[in-house]
Amino acid sequence: MRWLPVAYVAFVLLLETVTPTPWAVSFLLIALPVIAAYSLGPVLVAAATVFAVLLEGVLAGTPCCTGHNIHMLWENHHVAAYVATGLVGVLGVALAAHRRRQEQYLVRARSVAEALMRTLLRPVPHRVGRLLAAGLYRSGEVGTMVGGDLYDLRATPAGERAIIGDVRGKGLQAVRTVADILGSFREAVHEPGELPAVAARMERRMAREAEELPDDELFVTAALIEYDAAAQRVTIINHGHIEPVLISRGEVTPLIGPPALPLGLGALADEEPVAYTHPFTCGDVLLLCTDGVIEARDHNGAFYPLLDRLRDRFGDRPAPGPADVIDFLNTDLPRHTRVFHDDVALLALAPDGGGGGGA
Repeated sequence: MRWLPVAYVAFVLLLETVTPTPWAVSFLLIALPVIAAYSLGPVLVAAATVFAVLLEGVLAGTPCCTGHNIHMLWENHHVAAYVATGLVGVLGVALAAHRRRQEQYLVRARSVAEALMRTLLRPVPHRVGRLLAAGLYRSGEVGTMVGGDLYDLRATPAGERAIIGDVRGKGLQAVRTVADILGSFREAVHEPGELPAVAARMERRMAREAEELPDDELFVTAALIEYDAAAQRVTIINHGHIEPVLISRGEVTPLIGPPALPLGLGALADEEPVAYTHPFTCGDVLLLCTDGVIEARDHNGAFYPLLDRLRDRFGDRPAPGPADVIDFLNTDLPRHTRVFHDDVALLALAPDGGGGGGA
C-alpha cells in the first residue's frame, strides 16, 4: 500500500485539470498526510506533509494553473488550507509513529511465540527406536497468530509412540496448551499400559487445563500412534484429527478407524476411544499432518489435494523414505498456495529395515 499516497496525488492533479477553475480541488491535499500514515513511516509522512503544502501553493497561485495568479497564493482560504494541512501532518506523523511501534511489538511477540513453539517441537531425529522419521513445522505467514500445531515421537518399552495434534485457537494461549499436552504425552508414553491408557491420561490433563483457564471449549484434535515392530503393525487412536495416510507399495490410503472426540471433550462421549490397527511393514511410510496442509488454498480457493498429490508423486514408484515425503510436501505446498494462513505440521514414519538405533 506504499503507492497509495502517490495514487492520491495523481487523483487530485487529474481533478484539477478537469474541474472548473473556481473549484478549490487543492483542498483535498489536506488528507494526504493521513493517507501516507497508513503505510509510511513518520519521516516520510512529514515529507508528504511538506509536499502537500507546497503543491497546494502551486495549484493555488502559480501561472501554470489556468485562471490562477500569484496574488491568490495568500488568500485567506488558501492560508487556512496550509495550516490545516500542517496540523493534519502532525496528526499523521503521530499515527505513523504509533503504527510503527505496534508493528514492532507484534513482530517481537510473534518471534517469541515462534521461538517457543520451535523449542517445544524439537527437531525429529532421523531414527527413533525402530522407526525412521522426518518432520516439518511451518508457521503461518506474517499477519497471522501463531497456531497450536504439535507433534512428537518417543521410543518406549511398549514400542515407538507418536502424536500429532492441533490445539483449538491461536496465540500464546495455544502455545501454553501445546506445552501442556506435549508434557503430558512425554510423561504418559513411558508409563505402563497400552495406547488407550496414554490417551486417557492426556484427556485428564486437558480437563484440568480447561478448569484452570477456565475454558469450556478447550480441546485438541490429535492422532496417537504406536508401532509394534514384532507384529509389524501400528495402533492408532484418532481424537477427531485428520486420518493418517499410508504410502505402501505404490498405493496411498487414509487409515480410517472408529472416531473419537477431541482431547478435552471426553466427558461428552458415551464410550471410551477405540484403538484400531493396520499392518506397517518395511517399505511403508505413514504420514501424519495437521489441517494447515489440507486447508491450504490456491488462487482459485481450491484446497490442497493431499492424497492426489501423493499418488501422483509416489504411486507405482519405489518406496520413498520419510524424508522424501516431507521434502516433497515442503516443495509442493508453496507451489499450491501463496500464503499459509495456518500453521503446518508434518510427521512421516517408516520401519527401520536396518534395525538398531535409538533416541
